[in-house]
Amino acid sequence: MKIAILSRGPKLYSTRRLKEAAIARGHQAKVLNTLSFSIEVEQGQPSLYYKNRKLSDYDAVIPRIGASVTFFGTAVIRQFEQMGVFCVNPSHAISVSRDKLRALQVLSRHRVGMPKTLFVRHSSEILPGIERMGGPPVVVKLLEGTQGIGVILAESTSVAEAIIETLSGPAKLSVLLQK
Repeated sequence: MKIAILSRGPKLYSTRRLKEAAIARGHQAKVLNTLSFSIEVEQGQPSLYYKNRKLSDYDAVIPRIGASVTFFGTAVIRQFEQMGVFCVNPSHAISVSRDKLRALQVLSRHRVGMPKTLFVRHSSEILPGIERMGGPPVVVKLLEGTQGIGVILAESTSVAEAIIETLSGPAKLSVLLQK
């Protein structure tokens, strides 16, 4: 089986291990930089170019798409999908996982347990929302951010308000509040 590993970091431990494991199992594996693709869209003939050369056929793709390149990375994966190539992580799943609110909505629909969560856009919704959740403490989460960045514990209502006002500044800011 010929496997493409999409990664901007071929020397990263996780990327190297994926390649080593594939080769150890008798597969061909190549690490391809996600940002080095161009996408050709044509009726009935989707194709990809890698570093200005038409990409050869692959049987499977293992995406390692960083948050900073989600838009382009998922577009590349969608093109592989259009070409009939199996993708370990489909483009739709990656897009959902990068949107905290959407991910929670999908989990909720499938009855996966989670803390009560409230999505608020205006500071006037904070106090009533915290009250509906049963009062503090609450976790304040920015909609964007990874690895704990933009996640703050508010042990009181006044702290929650201060956090959101500080984060939003003069602009409106959408946040998630979680029990």
